[in-house]
Amino acid sequence: MSAAGIGVDAGSTTCKAVAVDRRGEVLARRLEPASPRIDEQAARLVASLRDEAGEAPVAATGYGRKRVRADRTLTEITCHSRGAYHLRPRPGVLLDVGGQDTKVIRLGPAGEVLDFSMNDKCAAGTGRFLEVILGRLHVGFEDVRELAARADRPVAVSSTCTVFAESEVISLVAQGAPLEGIVRGLHAAFASRVAALAGALPEGAPVAMSGGVALNEAMVAALSAALGRPIEVLPDPQLVGALGAALAAAGAVI
Repeated sequence: MSAAGIGVDAGSTTCKAVAVDRRGEVLARRLEPASPRIDEQAARLVASLRDEAGEAPVAATGYGRKRVRADRTLTEITCHSRGAYHLRPRPGVLLDVGGQDTKVIRLGPAGEVLDFSMNDKCAAGTGRFLEVILGRLHVGFEDVRELAARADRPVAVSSTCTVFAESEVISLVAQGAPLEGIVRGLHAAFASRVAALAGALPEGAPVAMSGGVALNEAMVAALSAALGRPIEVLPDPQLVGALGAALAAAGAVI
């Protein structure tokens, strides 16, 4: 079956593109580190998807959406909501934690956006927070889960600014604080910021998670603890926004 729509999510960290058929099934996908020349990168990814899945209209979302040549340009709230509801058609709360911002979106029974809050003014509470500080500690994402699990307790990281938190962590290392405790403490600090952004969640509402940070199991566990309820990581969490954009592009037939 040929493509009915192509979606591009031009994020600050990665660029994602998805082609869907008339039933909304994913035919092809692409994911790359974001290039400074996002217009050229997006055009190449779209051309690659069209070669594989056929010609189709394009919708763009994400940080760099205005630089993507597309038939439609849509907000991240719209696309992440639509993609999440397509994967899990039920009301609830979506946490989208990416490299540049964090979104908490409350979805209604038909997938409509009832309310949302967003942190896009500071790197604290976003993937960039972990990227910067874990990089300073020379800890790879592949080691995070094991280190956090080994910690007897989290080492408190009190700074609410990424720059100050980086200095605080360097000081903690110099004082001999255990690395695993610092890593667990970083995740707890991150989770507390997201929980504050989320506020009081609806009683019993299921919580799903999208975005690249959803691939970090230690972060998912920390968020679950901070919110006091389980979190379901959506399939291919990095592609949820691109999926929603693709569904929007194919809206006339889906």
